[in-house]
Amino acid sequence: MSLIQSKLKEVSYSVLPITLIVVILNFTVTPIEPTMMYRFLIGAALVIAGLTFFLSGVDIAITPIGNMMGSAVAKSNKMYIVVAAGLILGFVISIAEPDLHILAGQVDSVSSGILSKTSIVLVVSIGLAMMMSIGLVRIVKNIPLRKVLTVIYAIIFLLSLFVSEEFLAIAFDASGATTGALTVPFMLALAAGVARMKKNSQASESDSFGLVGIASSGAILGVLMLSVITNPDKLTGSLPASEAVSGSILTPFIQGIPTLAGEVLIALLPILLIFLVYNLFKHEASKQTVRKILFGFLFSFIGLVLFLLGVNEGFMEVGRIVGYELASLESSFLVIFVGFLLGMVTILAEPAVYFLNQQIEDVTSGYVKKKVVMIFLAIGVALAVALSVVRIITPGLKLWHYLLPGYIISIIMSHYVPELFVGIAFDSGGVASGPMTATFILAFAQGVAQATPTADVLVDGFGVIAMVAMTPIIALQILGLIFKHKTKKEGVKKVD
Repeated sequence: MSLIQSKLKEVSYSVLPITLIVVILNFTVTPIEPTMMYRFLIGAALVIAGLTFFLSGVDIAITPIGNMMGSAVAKSNKMYIVVAAGLILGFVISIAEPDLHILAGQVDSVSSGILSKTSIVLVVSIGLAMMMSIGLVRIVKNIPLRKVLTVIYAIIFLLSLFVSEEFLAIAFDASGATTGALTVPFMLALAAGVARMKKNSQASESDSFGLVGIASSGAILGVLMLSVITNPDKLTGSLPASEAVSGSILTPFIQGIPTLAGEVLIALLPILLIFLVYNLFKHEASKQTVRKILFGFLFSFIGLVLFLLGVNEGFMEVGRIVGYELASLESSFLVIFVGFLLGMVTILAEPAVYFLNQQIEDVTSGYVKKKVVMIFLAIGVALAVALSVVRIITPGLKLWHYLLPGYIISIIMSHYVPELFVGIAFDSGGVASGPMTATFILAFAQGVAQATPTADVLVDGFGVIAMVAMTPIIALQILGLIFKHKTKKEGVKKVD
């Protein structure tokens, strides 16, 4: 019960600031139809309840499985097992990621089904699985993270020359969305499990980070390869016309339960089956542990259904409305400022960020404080959302104008930053682009794009998740350089 109370507190801090901003905007500059507003409030309550149960289930079931599988992979000492484990676990964990399903649904809706939800989820999951295998091989073989990332992003930049703008935006958004509330804890636990088996404690410490950053690049490569192989005509899109709001507030929520329950069951079942089959042969978990993990999966199932129900039926539509109404006011400053504010409160309260910050403080023995890390992240993500709004409302300003120099700077910095901070920085992009970014912030950006005459929703409405995933990489590597400079100055042993 204390775990649920702790998660409830974390999640409430995540959702309530955005809810409060919407309520204030409703009574000031962007009034919202009452029925829609009630649905939004119900949706917010379901998102809070859903994330509370889901994250509790992750702690009880998903993270222990990740640690167990990581240790088993490292003990095997056979490269084909490492590769196979990365492929299988990477695919099933990505398939189950709620943020990816939300993004894929958005792409499907805006492209009128031309880019189907199923194809996006499958392509991204295959890409993530392949790169997760490479990430695990890197840990086992002690390959420097900065070298692997340099090669990966060189390939990404090369492929980017052959794809259209809309695929570029979706690809980089998929990178942030696929590393969400489910995949990040699992991959961090898996990396830690593999790294702990290494004899070099300092290498083990550094290698606990970086797997999320490498795996998320697989999502980018997957979507870019889809574009190169299929060579589709230029796509354009728009938000589907809002349906007339019926008098019933609860009906959409009730009608959505059976479909979502089926989808969530299909998504989570492979992870559970892999664990049960593995334990059947290895007997590593006691009956009591198995019961606890089954209980955790039940929590995850209930939480994920409630979360997606709240998002789909009440939360995201209001995000679009707020973005649309603010952009329609023709006050560039106001819509940019609200974007900055939404970015700030999103990252300040993202539950997974606190987990990452605690890890950073632990591995640096308290030398790098959580508060300092949070300040760097908050400024970075707030700027990411604000710059995304600037891109949408400014004709001629493209997503690659941000991403190309941003990632080039990130890769160059990685060769001068302590190895530990390189892994932390590239992992932080996945942590920062969590449930609130994949839902409300993305919907907000699409609303702004729909109201901007010079913008296309499919091209300009996407890309905000990509920006939120990129800026923490730069922010935390800057912090790493500061840390490196301070340790040299104070004569403290470097973390390198």
